[in-house]
Amino acid sequence: MIRAVFPGTFDPIHYGHIDIARRASLIFDELILAVYDRPLKNSLFDPHERLDMVRQTFKNESKIIVAGYSGLTVNYCRKIDAQVIVRGLRVFSDFEYEFRMALANHRLAPEIEVVALITAGEHSFLSSSTVKEIVALGGDITSMVPEHVAKALHARFKDMGEGQQMIPPSFKD
Repeated sequence: MIRAVFPGTFDPIHYGHIDIARRASLIFDELILAVYDRPLKNSLFDPHERLDMVRQTFKNESKIIVAGYSGLTVNYCRKIDAQVIVRGLRVFSDFEYEFRMALANHRLAPEIEVVALITAGEHSFLSSSTVKEIVALGGDITSMVPEHVAKALHARFKDMGEGQQMIPPSFKD
């Protein structure tokens, strides 16, 4: 059995992530969507909220398991006996970062392979940061995230007092 790990912060999960996960689940016997609990960047949602959103997204997909993790991804892979790390590539600039990470992971754990899947063209512009910015500015994200994620995003920005469109000052003032 080949077990693969698709790690990420998923803050929030979007259709680009979902596309990669579903396609990876067709290749590997089991796919663990591993939600990292302590990202270096500031998260909009805490680890439990992110886990809940990802679990809800894949609740009907038996080959996809959702779990949280801490520490180095390769150590997590060893702990759960995963042989592969799955990564997604959206645009060419992702390649350099992912290439460096794959080399570092291979240095740390040569027995674990890294497989990169190219995202579907319709999702190539998507990133969690883009989704959050669009919501914060009052834009429509229904084509970017599942409904339950959109509701969580709108609620979070409402709680934060965000989502108010800022009117720039006039040049005449």
